[in-house]
Amino acid sequence: MEILKFKSIDSTNTYSKTNFDCLKDKTAVIADEQTNGRGRFERVWVSKNCENIYLSLVLKPQNIRYIANLTQYMSVVTADILQTYNVQPQIKWPNDVLVNNKKICGILSESVIKNNQISGIVLGIGINLNMDAKTINSIDRPATSLNLETGQKIDKEVFLQNLLEAFWKNYDNAVQYGFEYFKKDYLKYVDFLGKTIFIQQRDNDKKEQYIAKNIDNQGNLIVLDPTNNEKIIYSGDLIY
Repeated sequence: MEILKFKSIDSTNTYSKTNFDCLKDKTAVIADEQTNGRGRFERVWVSKNCENIYLSLVLKPQNIRYIANLTQYMSVVTADILQTYNVQPQIKWPNDVLVNNKKICGILSESVIKNNQISGIVLGIGINLNMDAKTINSIDRPATSLNLETGQKIDKEVFLQNLLEAFWKNYDNAVQYGFEYFKKDYLKYVDFLGKTIFIQQRDNDKKEQYIAKNIDNQGNLIVLDPTNNEKIIYSGDLIY
């Protein structure tokens, strides 16, 4: 694994995608600050604090069958690390990580297409480790930071090292076997099954109501609609 570190960059994902061809497989791109950090659905990710984690991984596996599930794999790895700080993380499908129902981590996967084929992905992750309450409260969605949850400053370098080691430990198995390989671990952090939820798609503001029933072996969400018919949700923003 190679590591590239920047004091300031527009976005670790943007840099990784732009330079994808010349970056080696498993390169980690890390920044102290992002001037144009973003999450899913092009949402702004506050990225001004050098004590937080802004990381992108350049991944070029030979087997791309389960490449879309790597965001969910990263959510499990992150939740495992957070749990060592005596907090109780939750995973909000498909890959947001929460603590006390407030977002602490966002994960963004972007495919790289060459000659109409997927060459690999850039897997980006932002984790709030050290933030003040005023900044957290200025975010337009419920958010939190690990220092606020634990009452202590978090050592960024230790957290980052542990995160990367844990990610690579079972990465090859996640690539080979997909969501089914880590499904049991994923479900440990899920608390919305059996509850009423709403799904909002990227291209409209309409929220559709369902009962969350299960998650299948591909990582898709199985729901019941208001007429009790079963439906599979492949993507969307879960609200509950």
